[in-house]
Amino acid sequence: MRRLGQPWFWMVVIALSAVSCGGSETSLMASTGQDATASVDPTAIRPFQVDIPEPVLADLRERLRETRYPDEIPGSDWDYGTNLAYLKELVGYWADEFDWRAQERQINGFDHFKTVIDDLDIHFIHQRSPVEDATPLLISHGWPGSFLEFMKVIGPLTDPVAHGGNARDAFHVVVPSIPGYGFSDKPRERGYGPAQMGDIFAKLMERLGYERYGVQGGDWGSVITTRIAAEHPDRVIGLHLNLIGAGPPPGVEDPEAGVPARELERMRERDAFWAPEQGYFAIQGTKPQTIGYALNDSPAGLAAWIIDKVHVLCDCPGGHEDKFTKDELLANITLYWVTETPTSAARIYYESGRGQGNFLTGYIDVPTAAALFPKEIYLPPRKWVEARYNIVQWTEMPRGGHFAALEEPELYIEDVRKFFGSGS
Repeated sequence: MRRLGQPWFWMVVIALSAVSCGGSETSLMASTGQDATASVDPTAIRPFQVDIPEPVLADLRERLRETRYPDEIPGSDWDYGTNLAYLKELVGYWADEFDWRAQERQINGFDHFKTVIDDLDIHFIHQRSPVEDATPLLISHGWPGSFLEFMKVIGPLTDPVAHGGNARDAFHVVVPSIPGYGFSDKPRERGYGPAQMGDIFAKLMERLGYERYGVQGGDWGSVITTRIAAEHPDRVIGLHLNLIGAGPPPGVEDPEAGVPARELERMRERDAFWAPEQGYFAIQGTKPQTIGYALNDSPAGLAAWIIDKVHVLCDCPGGHEDKFTKDELLANITLYWVTETPTSAARIYYESGRGQGNFLTGYIDVPTAAALFPKEIYLPPRKWVEARYNIVQWTEMPRGGHFAALEEPELYIEDVRKFFGSGS
C-alpha cells in the first residue's frame, strides 16, 4: 500500500479520523492573563464586552512601525513563504489605516459571555434566535482561526427570515473560543488537547440548558466536535464537518478497492499539494514554545506566520484578498496579538498527540454531514469516511477552501441548513 505524506501529516488524519474511531469586563484581563474570576460565582454566565485598552493598541502600532524586515530572493514570490512586498503592504495598512475600534463595534454587535468550566474562564458568543424553538448549534474553530471566522454566518443562521430564509432553518448559535485562544483562558497543564476541549464545550451546552444540540467544526474544530459526538451521542443530534479525516479502513487488505478513481486522484492531488506546506505543523507540534517567543513579540512576524497559511489554504487563484479583506485578516491577527495567545494556541498541535483520550477509537453513530470544499487540506474517499462515520449527507462543493464560513459563507450556510433541517 502506498504511503502518503509525512508522519506529522498523519497526526492530523489520525486526529480527525481516530477521534471518530455580573457586568461587562475589558479584554485587558484576557490580554494580560489576570484572574478575572476571583470574585464571581464560577458557575455564573457573565456578560462580556470586547474593549482593548488603548495603550495595547498604541504599543502594537509602534512595534509595527519599527519592523525590521528580512531580505528575500528576487522573484521568489510566495515560494519561500510569506511574500515580502505583500507583508510590507499589510503591515503598513495595519499600522496606519486599520481601525480596531470599528472591528470592536462589529464584534460587540453579538452577545458575548464568559463562564468558568473546569477552572478555565471560557469566552463564547451565544446568539439566540428570535425563533424560540430554533435548533441549538455549537460551532468550533481551529488554528489560525478564531470565533471571528463566523461573523458572516451567525446572523443568517440565527435569523434566517431577516436574511431571506425560512424560520424553520433557525439556530441558537454558540461559538466558543477554544481554551488558549481569544478571550478564553490558557490551559495551565500538560496534555490539554481536543479531548478536554470537547468535554468543556459539552459542559457549556449543558450549562446553557441545551439538552439536545448539533455541532459543527472545521480544522481542530472538526476534532473537537467529533469528540463531543463520540462522547455524548445521546445529546448530539448531528455532526457537520467541513474538514473530515479518515485514513484507510483498518483490517482491509486493499483499501483502494471499490474507491472511484476520481476520488483517489483528488486525494492524491491534495496530498501532493499539502506535503510541502506542513512546516508550521512540524514546529508547532514539537516546539511551540520556541516559535511562541517570536510570535508573541513581533506582530509582523505573527502576521507573516498566519498569512502564509491563509494564502495557501484558500481557493483564491488571484490571491487571498479575492476572498478576504485586509480588515478581516487583521481583525483575526490582532485578536491573537492583544490576547497574547500565539503560544498557547500553537500548543494544541503539541498536546493533541500527548493528551489522554484525544484519540478515541470506534464508529461515530451520530448522523454526520461532510462538506468537501475542493481546496481543503485533505479530501478522503467517501468509502473511507463511511467506515468511520454515519454519513447521511455528502456535499462536494463547487469552490472554496479551508476557512469555509469566512470564504464561502453562502455555501456553508446552505449546507448546514440542509443537514439539520432534514430530520438529522
